[in-house]
Amino acid sequence: MNQKGPQFRPGDLVEVRSPNEILQTLDAAGTVDQLPFMREMVEYCGQRFRVSRTVVKVCASGMKGGSVLRGFRTNDVVLLDGLRCSGADHDGCQKHCVIFWRAAWLRKVDAATPQADIKPSDVERLRTQLRTMVSPTIYFCQASELLRATKPLSHWERYTKWVREIRDGNCSPLEMCQRFSIFLFWKIRRKLLGHYARTDKKSTPSETLRLQAGDLVQVKPMENIQQTLDDQASNRGLWFSPNMRLLCGKPQRVERRIEKLIVDGTGEMRNLRNTVFLEGSFCGCAHIAFGGCSRCEYVYWREIWLSREGDPDTRQLEVSADKQSV
Repeated sequence: MNQKGPQFRPGDLVEVRSPNEILQTLDAAGTVDQLPFMREMVEYCGQRFRVSRTVVKVCASGMKGGSVLRGFRTNDVVLLDGLRCSGADHDGCQKHCVIFWRAAWLRKVDAATPQADIKPSDVERLRTQLRTMVSPTIYFCQASELLRATKPLSHWERYTKWVREIRDGNCSPLEMCQRFSIFLFWKIRRKLLGHYARTDKKSTPSETLRLQAGDLVQVKPMENIQQTLDDQASNRGLWFSPNMRLLCGKPQRVERRIEKLIVDGTGEMRNLRNTVFLEGSFCGCAHIAFGGCSRCEYVYWREIWLSREGDPDTRQLEVSADKQSV
C-alpha cells in the first residue's frame, strides 16, 4: 500500500487534465486502480477547482448488514469543491454522490497559468471509451465499484486514520476531538440501549406527501418519528440515523425527490418511494465511524418523517410493503 503523503491538500487549486491525458491513465475498463473515471466527469476536463479534502476513509452503504468503513489502497484520492455526480449518464441516478478524483487526473496550477484548450472531438473520444453498464441491469460507476476500489480497514486502521485526517489538513485537532466525543457517546449508548429510536415493530407505515423541490416542510418531533420505525430504527429499510434527530421540530426546504439510485458495490438500480433530500442535510458519519468519513453523502428522508400545511386529503397512507421499493 502506498503510504506516501497526498500530492494535493485542501485549498489547492487544481485543473482537471485534458481528455487525452485522462485516457492515458485509464485501463481497458476505464479505471485507475479499479476506480472509474465516469462520463459525468468528462465535462470538467480543463476546468479548475479547489481541493476540499483528501479521502482517508469512506463508508459504503445500502448493503446487507448496514454501512461498512473502507479505505483506498493508495493515498491519491481527493474531493473537489462542490462536485457531485449528476447521474445523467446512468439513467438519471439520483444518489448525487461526491466524485472521487485520482491525483493522476489532476494537475496543480496557479491563477496565472493559462487554462488548457479542450477540443470537442477529444471530449467525445473520451466519452466513447467510458462504459456505464456491465449488463442490461447492472450499472458501472464509482458507487458500483467502490468495494473493488477500496479495501476493508482493520480494527487498528479504523481507530488510527484520524492522525492522517489532521495531518492532511482535513480538520483541526479540535474538530477531531468533537468527532471523538460524538462517536464515543453513541457507541456507549448503543451498547447499553441498542439502536437509537428503535421500537418493537416488524413492519412500518409510509405516508405520501407528494413533496417537490422547493417545498417547505417541518421535521416531526422525535416521538412521532419513533412510531414509524422498526426494531432496527428503520422505516422500510431506511435507517433514521442519530444525527437526524437534530432537525426534529425545525423547518426545512426540500431540495429534490429521490426515486432511484445505484447501490454501492452492486451496481443495481434501486427504486425508492416517498423519499426526499432536504437542503444541507448530510450524513452524520461521526456518530457511527470513529473520526467520521470523507464521503459526506446526503441523508434520505421519508415523507412520513415530515409535515407541511395543506389539505390532509392529499395524503395517502400506505401500509402494505412494496417488494420493489424501499
